[in-house]
Amino acid sequence: GSVYFTGLPAGAFLISALQKSEVKADPCFTLDQGALVDESYRTYLRNMYGDKMYIPTEEDVQKCFQDYAPDALLRNRQNKLQREDFQRIDRLIAKVIFDKNPGREFYFEEAWPVEWTYPYLEPHGLILKINRQPLSELPEDMVTQDHDFWVKQLQPMIGDWLAYDTSDQELAAFTERVRLKHDFTGFTGDRQFIENTEAEQQIFSQLRNAIGGLYAWRAEHTTDPAEKARMIREAAFAFRQALALWPFSPASNNPARRYVALLKQEHRQSEALQFADLFGKLFDSYQARKKP
Repeated sequence: GSVYFTGLPAGAFLISALQKSEVKADPCFTLDQGALVDESYRTYLRNMYGDKMYIPTEEDVQKCFQDYAPDALLRNRQNKLQREDFQRIDRLIAKVIFDKNPGREFYFEEAWPVEWTYPYLEPHGLILKINRQPLSELPEDMVTQDHDFWVKQLQPMIGDWLAYDTSDQELAAFTERVRLKHDFTGFTGDRQFIENTEAEQQIFSQLRNAIGGLYAWRAEHTTDPAEKARMIREAAFAFRQALALWPFSPASNNPARRYVALLKQEHRQSEALQFADLFGKLFDSYQARKKP
């Protein structure tokens, strides 16, 4: 009876394919957040789920467009309108679904950051849970559970070398040695995962990147110095785990850019520049190797 907003294409396909019954929402209602702006998809949702949960009406959708327009015009005048900005309408429609179905639990797989969700989010395994009420902070046991979960996930994939105190230089060296030079000396992870499943690596990287984004948002919006330091530590660790899983994502919200933004936010300009230089060179090398 819970609602799952899928984000990544593979996630949308797999969850639907593996359900006992998508029509009966067994075990969950599966909604592709990125398709909510499509009228035909909304019609499909009404036919599928309309007697079981609230699906936005066309009046609801028109209001979302009206709410979106002034903000988009302002960003356009400021030259801040981005390619993915049209997805903001999907996010507004998703908010209507969340608000109009108060009796259901909501879960979320992030493809792009969804601003309204951040106060409500908590890590939930590979994905995120959207709570009904904003969380004043993420409890220590919740953060520890998330940390331990991802350490356990990564160990069979890439080995257990990545820790809080692993330097950016060590991360870059691992990337160059294993991914660019295909040198597996001392590698204790799964070579098949590294060598043959680029799409799978990207998916896991994006999932971890999303949780790092939550920690970074928390760090930016708290006034408690201790809480800020705690969230920065977890965000940095999550972003670097995401980079270890797949370092070459071209997306504007990739973990490298988010990590650089986190360092700049903390006025660690020299570290940000050094990291950007390290991974910029690695990304260029990767692109050069892909050319025929």
